[in-house]
Amino acid sequence: MIIDILKCHGSGNDFLLIDELTKDYRFTEDDRKRLAQALCKRESLLGADGILFVLKSEKVDARMRVFNADGSEASMCGNGLRCVARFVCETLGKEQLVIETMKADLSVEKTGDLYQGIPTFKVEISPVLFNVESLPLTINKKTLINEPLVQLSNSLKFTALAVPNPHLVTIVEQDELNSDVQEKISLSVNSPNELFPDGVNVSFVKLLEPGAIFVRTYERGVGFTNACGTAMSAASLVTCLNGFNETEREISVYNNGGQVKCVVHYYESFEKNWIDLIGNGTYEYKASIALELENCEDFKLFHEVRFYKETALYTAFQSEIQEYLKKFM
Repeated sequence: MIIDILKCHGSGNDFLLIDELTKDYRFTEDDRKRLAQALCKRESLLGADGILFVLKSEKVDARMRVFNADGSEASMCGNGLRCVARFVCETLGKEQLVIETMKADLSVEKTGDLYQGIPTFKVEISPVLFNVESLPLTINKKTLINEPLVQLSNSLKFTALAVPNPHLVTIVEQDELNSDVQEKISLSVNSPNELFPDGVNVSFVKLLEPGAIFVRTYERGVGFTNACGTAMSAASLVTCLNGFNETEREISVYNNGGQVKCVVHYYESFEKNWIDLIGNGTYEYKASIALELENCEDFKLFHEVRFYKETALYTAFQSEIQEYLKKFM
């Protein structure tokens, strides 16, 4: 079987995109899991944080399914959604459309460049849920907002929310960011545990200056990633709840893979709250692979075409970001 792939990334969070919008591959659920486990291995010829399957939708412009490197399916992926938004916009010749995801139909659109020459897209991150059942988180209260979880730490304060992926967010200083505390907490809540039966994404957030934060995330099903779009969105909202940033204003969110911007639309009286996630959708290369679905690990890569200009532009963007972060890290 021949499968065409597109290697892409949002803020360094990299994916293999497989087009089922215009092609008829007919994967089973087991096929998708096996493909993710085999093709996303870093030691393979490809390697990625996950696979984005872009499918036809019966109600909106297209549908996105996201499979993590371990073969589990994620309900949403903000960085991946930007890559899908670009692909579908270019495929359908549109600049605005709606993408179906597991739990919501989300608006996406092409927007002004985050950095000159880098294709940039704004995507909707919603729903925003604080009830602990939505993660789920097993505690004797309805929400956890800027409070301790003594099972995890005696000093850190956490906020738990789903957007719709489950997130546990804490604001830290540089010492905690440099330590192994985040890894220990992340491994504990993503192994069999009493708090998060389905696991959870764990983000450490450092406040840089008003309107700017740094976020590092341990992503459920993946591990530490260069960036996690829903985590950066959730972290932005948490900094607003803590009074560091303001709703309805752009927040620059820095990460190991680059930068995005978030605008938080959140008020307790709103029936619907959401976050705008604005950032790159960069193509690295396109190629074809030959494989048998029953033995995905034994694949051959050919017809590889690289997007050198896009890669160079993003490298320049990252260099500017690193210079900026030297003032704070």
